Amino acid sequence: MNIAFLGLGRMGAILAGHVAASEHTLTVWNRDAAKAEPFLDLGATVALSSAAAVADAEVVFTCFFGPDSVREVVLDAELPWSTGAVWVDITTVGPHFAAECADWAAARGIRYVHAPVLGSLGPARNRDLGVLLGAADAEARSLARSIVSLWADPERIIEYDTAAKAGVGKLVVNYGLAVGVQALVEALTIAEAGGLTLDEGLALTGLAKTPLATIAGMKGATIKNHAWEPTQFSTNLLAKDVDLMFAVAGGLALPALTAAFASLERARRAGHGEHDFSALAGEKL
Repeated sequence: MNIAFLGLGRMGAILAGHVAASEHTLTVWNRDAAKAEPFLDLGATVALSSAAAVADAEVVFTCFFGPDSVREVVLDAELPWSTGAVWVDITTVGPHFAAECADWAAARGIRYVHAPVLGSLGPARNRDLGVLLGAADAEARSLARSIVSLWADPERIIEYDTAAKAGVGKLVVNYGLAVGVQALVEALTIAEAGGLTLDEGLALTGLAKTPLATIAGMKGATIKNHAWEPTQFSTNLLAKDVDLMFAVAGGLALPALTAAFASLERARRAGHGEHDFSALAGEKL
């Protein structure tokens, strides 16, 4: 198929690379054109505009920072969509905006699938991501599944009958990241305050049967070494997702998430916005 891929940030570049290595014909576009140039060596076409990228594409992938970018590049733009084209948006946008995108697309004869990924850059490179596929159109969902299988663990592809369900599902997963790392930092703070070393605290939280084992396995080493780079999932991105969680909750009390958001904001003020979100431990440990 002729596939267009718009948005070549940390995640988008990896996923587009998998498409470039497949049998599909790929056209890429990015607002910072320099990030698109390496795809020439992979056999892809680099479009000079988003409109040129979308023209004649049967499937269009978008992978941006958040809803504002999707609105600017897609919803507010007059792009030359092919009749019946499938738009697969990977961007984490939340359920409300995903539903808006689905309605916008349906009004224009475009088939919309929301397909946020579960996992960071390492699993993306290893084709081991989870993917949530949400769309009312089962045929479009199936087509999208055939392509996202290029970067997903087939057993971790979950389908929903609406885009909104996929949108909220991604937020539920990322809630665990935000609150999990906050809990790990607090546990290690207690450990150090009571006289344990950071290594001793991590050894305890990393025990296989403790609730903190998963997040300790993911972020324990980066916290221990204060190694906030290379970024797997940035502080800015997780803070944006937490904002979306609060919007979905509509004023309901979320005290654990509120504490995690405060820590993320402190990390951003300390200059760690583009660093890995585990940098929220930097002010504590």
